[in-house]
Amino acid sequence: MKPGIVLAIGLGLAVATAVVGYIGFPAVYIALTRVGPRGLATLCAYSFLPFFLLGSAWYVLGREEPARRWPVFIWSRIIRDSAGELLPFSQLGGFVIGARAAVERGVAPTKAFSTTIVDVTTELLAQLGFTGLGVGLLLMRAGSHFSGNALVGAALVGLLLTALGAAAFIGLQRRGGGLVERLITRFLPGAASETGLVMQAIDDIYAHPVRIASAVAIHLTAWVASAVGIWLALRVAGVAIDLTAILAIESLVGAVRSAAFVAPMGIGVQEASYALLGPLFGLGPELSLAVSLLKRARDLVIGVPALLVWQGLEGLRLVNRG
Repeated sequence: MKPGIVLAIGLGLAVATAVVGYIGFPAVYIALTRVGPRGLATLCAYSFLPFFLLGSAWYVLGREEPARRWPVFIWSRIIRDSAGELLPFSQLGGFVIGARAAVERGVAPTKAFSTTIVDVTTELLAQLGFTGLGVGLLLMRAGSHFSGNALVGAALVGLLLTALGAAAFIGLQRRGGGLVERLITRFLPGAASETGLVMQAIDDIYAHPVRIASAVAIHLTAWVASAVGIWLALRVAGVAIDLTAILAIESLVGAVRSAAFVAPMGIGVQEASYALLGPLFGLGPELSLAVSLLKRARDLVIGVPALLVWQGLEGLRLVNRG
């Protein structure tokens, strides 16, 4: 690993440990045991619904892809998220690995890379709507409290900056061909010889606004479904909390993590966000951290086997090629 990545991981672990230490290791441990295996099993089983939706949102962007390839996009999305959450990369590394996984299962490289770029865009647009929901719920919760209003102001600024970033990202795809081609060459070396074709494919996707709108709608459904999974896991574990509170917490934590996308695996960022936001919506800081650790455990239970299978399939492909 590069020194910068090692340093970022070290800082993230230090922040996460400091947050847990501030709240109290015994309190966090008790909260985690309260959620327990039942909550983890529920979340793991339920998580395949959001993955199905996320893979479907990616699939609809692949114009004229046969229906038999639908599961390929779902599988590749699982690999993308597993790599982003478990491997020492930024989220960009997960995007590359997800596209490669799709190529290995028969998707044309140009189609895999172009749809990945647009899929990231549609997910960002959907997240804007989901974050807007969280900001609205935070505004309702803050009332006249100064600290809440200050946080609302920061959230609104963050939402505006995210919207501007999304607009700039779309503008670069539509009019900044040279820059996008350099990014493709840098982060998607498998498509380096086909950057022109990738740009043409991106233009073709944007020429079908119904597909873009469908992908955004499915992504938004997936964001909501993911929050419902957390709520359901807590309810199964005996933690009573309103679904609206979980929707708000998940939307705002997701926004913070997206803004800090360069942080490998979101270490430290996720834990600090839960500890700060959870209590605002009636979820104690120790339970908020338990939710963060629950999601980390879910990523391990699903992601490790998925990545091992992917590595095995890639190894077989290389052996067969040799």
